[in-house]
Amino acid sequence: MIHSFQQTEPEVKVEFLGTAVELKDITETLPIYLNPVQAGFPTPAGDDVDERLNLHTHLVKHESATFFLRASGNSMINAGIHDGDLLIVDRAVEAAHNKIVIAALEGELTVKRLVRRGNKVFLAPANPDYPEFDITHREHIHIWGVVTYAIHKL
Repeated sequence: MIHSFQQTEPEVKVEFLGTAVELKDITETLPIYLNPVQAGFPTPAGDDVDERLNLHTHLVKHESATFFLRASGNSMINAGIHDGDLLIVDRAVEAAHNKIVIAALEGELTVKRLVRRGNKVFLAPANPDYPEFDITHREHIHIWGVVTYAIHKL
């Protein structure tokens, strides 16, 4: 059973950027400072470097199962995924209820929340302007992995 939906804007699609193994050698370390920054009232600033941070090590838990994608569109905006965001996807994390996943649906990659309701499974957007997709009995659906981080410019 295939459902068709009319939409005014495109779905969030993703662009494959590479795997963690391929991009591992281009990482650098950055300083982490001892004093946390306050989100409330300001505190005196310190300049003591605590350690060096390798973002690859911090963001990639299962190197051989991790890959990077770029999001396009805004159907996941209320989940904090914006147009142009870098998505870190881990195939080793279980695609369970309420996880944000990368799915191949009808031959195209999309990022959606995996939702189970009763005996049904849906790919749900995080924007009320977009429909959810009932994938319960679909044969041509493949979950590529779970989104573990979304990185975007402020």
